[in-house]
Amino acid sequence: MEQRIRVLIGKPGLDGHDRGAKVIAYMLRDAGFEVIYTGLRQTPEAIVKAALQEDVQVVGLSILSGAHLGLVRSVADKLKEGGGDDVVLFVGGVIPEEDFPALKEMGVAEIFTSGTEIGQVVESIKRHVKIRRGEGGAG
Repeated sequence: MEQRIRVLIGKPGLDGHDRGAKVIAYMLRDAGFEVIYTGLRQTPEAIVKAALQEDVQVVGLSILSGAHLGLVRSVADKLKEGGGDDVVLFVGGVIPEEDFPALKEMGVAEIFTSGTEIGQVVESIKRHVKIRRGEGGAG
């Protein structure tokens, strides 16, 4: 029996809108993933602590506040400090395209903006987890 991919969806910062994060969480669950949702207004420390405790393969951050660069940097740094180097990091929300290179440099595997289809998210997660597991890049 294949182990289900464990995904943590986090809402860092003061953004109070979580409809999109909840929709993604439900859709990933329906696609067969095990999903943990941390809730609104989480600190990067709390998100990373939960991710490490839950032994997730993927952390998805939903950010609509415009504070994505600082929040993502903090989560990425804390994941590395905590031994979560193998955790795949995704970001979704209102992210300007000009910030994509900086986010990728921080270790973000994929960036999903408004209108991304759930099938694309599902396949991307599967592909990146497979690569991290050392099973190759074909998806």
